[in-house]
Amino acid sequence: MTTTPTSHAAPMPRADATAQEDVVTTVRARRALAVLRLGTGFIFLWAFLDKLLGLGYSTPAERAWVSGGSPSQGFLNSPAVTGPFEDLFRSIASPASDWLFMIGLLGIGLAVMLGIGVRVAAWSGSIMMVLMWVAEWPVAAGSTNPVMDYHLVYALALVVVAVTFAGDTWGLGRWWRDLTPVLRLPWLR
Repeated sequence: MTTTPTSHAAPMPRADATAQEDVVTTVRARRALAVLRLGTGFIFLWAFLDKLLGLGYSTPAERAWVSGGSPSQGFLNSPAVTGPFEDLFRSIASPASDWLFMIGLLGIGLAVMLGIGVRVAAWSGSIMMVLMWVAEWPVAAGSTNPVMDYHLVYALALVVVAVTFAGDTWGLGRWWRDLTPVLRLPWLR
């Protein structure tokens, strides 16, 4: 069984028509990208829920945000934060960093899973993941690779999801891109 490639171009406002990108993928590829999008989005959404409620996976109930725990401060003040930027990362640990971190996890997770604002979510999530990688650099605790770890793989997955319009398959990406504010401000895609 062969699958015919389909042109899958994002609608753009007329003024920007010359910059229109053509993405050609097969149905199977679009479905695989949708699965990557949903899985990656769920990683962020799960991290939010686990840190909020202390579901017992990486956050025990007594360290949950709703129980007075500090999601970002717990990481930023942990022994995992090492290397030349250790003092910088420890200095930003605060209640404000907890709020920004949790809003980021929730927003990135929901946007990626729904397929809306995927470019903004991909940039935000990639920056978050690279900063977490840098905080543990040169070698994350327990890491077996001094260069590549899961933070960077998640960042790369977000980039792939964004540039391939993966939010269109099993998501609300097409609908989102057709909204007037998004047509006026294409960076919101």
